[in-house]
Amino acid sequence: MDEILHKGILLFNNCEFFQCHEVLEEAWTKEVGPRRLFLQALIHLAVGFYHCERANPAGARSQLKKGIRKLALYLPSCEGIDTARLHREALAALERIEAGADTSIYPKIHFFMNLPGPHHQSRQNLLERDWTIK
Repeated sequence: MDEILHKGILLFNNCEFFQCHEVLEEAWTKEVGPRRLFLQALIHLAVGFYHCERANPAGARSQLKKGIRKLALYLPSCEGIDTARLHREALAALERIEAGADTSIYPKIHFFMNLPGPHHQSRQNLLERDWTIK
């Protein structure tokens, strides 16, 4: 995992969503491969939760839906991140927003510790994957 992504995740997990978005966007603008969409998914989630903090449920819903849809392409894990858990928790947060319920609890990004397994998507796997959207 590169330093910029790690910094963005730390900001996300500290609920510093605007700063997270800024940091991850720095990595995203330089990326040209399929990893770009993965970073974009994380950016959408950060922006969605930022809108949630700012009492903008319409903006939060829009951004979270985009992030959740894009993150689904990277399940169950990517670059050491438990994307399945993040996807599930972001979807639950979206459901709370849509229901008008308390939205003060935000998901965290969790890591796997060197457990690639058969479903782990390394950066190399991302480059080799067929990215045709069906």
